[in-house]
Amino acid sequence: MVGLQPSDVPPTTTVKCLGAGTAACFADLLTFPLDTAKVRLQIQGENPAAQSVQYRGLLGTLVTMVRTEGPRSPYNGLVAGLHRQMSFASIRIGLYDSVKQFYTPKEAERTFPNITRNAIVNCAEMVTYDIIKEKLLESHLFTDNFPCHFVSAFGAGFCATVVASPVDVVKTRYMNAPPGRYHSPLHCMLKMVAQEGPTAFYKGFTPSFLRLGAWNVMMFVTYEQLKRALMKVQVLRESPF
Repeated sequence: MVGLQPSDVPPTTTVKCLGAGTAACFADLLTFPLDTAKVRLQIQGENPAAQSVQYRGLLGTLVTMVRTEGPRSPYNGLVAGLHRQMSFASIRIGLYDSVKQFYTPKEAERTFPNITRNAIVNCAEMVTYDIIKEKLLESHLFTDNFPCHFVSAFGAGFCATVVASPVDVVKTRYMNAPPGRYHSPLHCMLKMVAQEGPTAFYKGFTPSFLRLGAWNVMMFVTYEQLKRALMKVQVLRESPF
């Protein structure tokens, strides 16, 4: 069996929040260059006349950035990203189970009909991860261990990328555009469709999926193991000698 086994004692809220924030920072540290490349690909083509550097694919984008801006360029903005993950992910992911249990009737044997209620505090990958993991455990294809967490996280990353990519591209274009180019996000979206076609919404999809997929796998696997490790430490500290 791979990884630590589930503890008999449920993890506390503090353990879940600390584990979630730490796991999210670890995942961000390893996948941040993919996010940087994704943004560069998404804004490419917005103003071809003013753009001197052309990016081609994920690897080509990273190589071009290192060659023209230096080896640290893929990690520009990392510190701010880590601060965000430690504050945001620790709450979003760490409190997920508590919120889900609060909105789920005690007599219910399954949380699936109530998953949509929990969407108010979760992003697409969190809900999808929970659904996939639940179905894998119910079907007895996996036990609650590393392979189950890996498959659930990978599927969550793909689903989240498909759903979020159009909004992500519009957000990136709108926030990086010079003042006056777009009147609103809706105007940005309509202009993209008119000038570049609907496929523009999925520019940078490959690095975006690799980023979200890898981030979800690293974060969820690390998070599940950290919860168990921290609970074992807590149980050992509280048990009499």
